[in-house]
Amino acid sequence: MVPTDFKGLIQRFYHLQSERVETYRLFEEGHEAYLRTGPHYDFDHYRQLVHEITQAFCGISKEVLEIKGKLHNEFDRPDLSEHIEKLQSKEKQKLELTAKLQLARQRAQDHPEDEDCQEKIQEIKQEIIKNKEALSEIMQDFKYDSEECD
Repeated sequence: MVPTDFKGLIQRFYHLQSERVETYRLFEEGHEAYLRTGPHYDFDHYRQLVHEITQAFCGISKEVLEIKGKLHNEFDRPDLSEHIEKLQSKEKQKLELTAKLQLARQRAQDHPEDEDCQEKIQEIKQEIIKNKEALSEIMQDFKYDSEECD
């Protein structure tokens, strides 16, 4: 449930971002466990994990978007809702990059002789680093702007 007071809304937003970080950690751990089941991968178990992770991310995004709407409409803070809009876009990109990285890691494990696989993994990791830096910058802007009125 989305709080109705400004500070409560901001705190809930930060809590949801923490949940996102935790969900990524679980996703990564699950993928590592999946890779350990190779070469005859336990795909059914991994598919269930992906389903659960997807549901978690959808729930978080839905609530973040509700907060974005409240900040814009009820608190007249288009600046904060714009930060959330940018954040959501970067979070979507991060999830896509994470999935690409997982596929590249499996490919590298399945084809250890293919040096291009390791190169691809490094490229994706660099993109993820840039993405995380952009997310951090957006969060700093959000924090600064949301504390302005304290």
